[in-house]
Amino acid sequence: MIVVYTSPGCASCRKVKAWLKDRKLPFIEKNIFRTLLNDEEIRYLLMRSENGSDDIISKRSKVLAEQKINLDEMSLNELIRFIRENPSVLKRPIIVDEKSFQVGYDSEEIGVFIPEELRRIAFHTCSKDCPNYNGCGTVREEDCPEKCC
Repeated sequence: MIVVYTSPGCASCRKVKAWLKDRKLPFIEKNIFRTLLNDEEIRYLLMRSENGSDDIISKRSKVLAEQKINLDEMSLNELIRFIRENPSVLKRPIIVDEKSFQVGYDSEEIGVFIPEELRRIAFHTCSKDCPNYNGCGTVREEDCPEKCC
């Protein structure tokens, strides 16, 4: 299942949700200000990111500047507690499923959240006449190396 961590007023969050809805991909939205993130969830996000806290924490966060926080000096448990208590430091949106992880909206990378079997079917069968072309046909056009579509 795709999980999207969002916040109110986030334009990139709206783009991600619209992209997923347009392709009829089910997802769970977690507003980081309404849904308390637990320690295991934060640990999971840190483990999934390639560069740990650098990928998911905004260095320009007011909280970091005001409190003069040095993330590199924190233990993992201190970092998790800090994020839980200050969710505004998280970059948004964070999109995660069993295989993929993405921070922010990237129109070229977000296609990884379309299940592989659907990408394969779309690549071989979807045409502009397909009722689901908006979702699967665009993937085919983007992935087709010979522009065979």
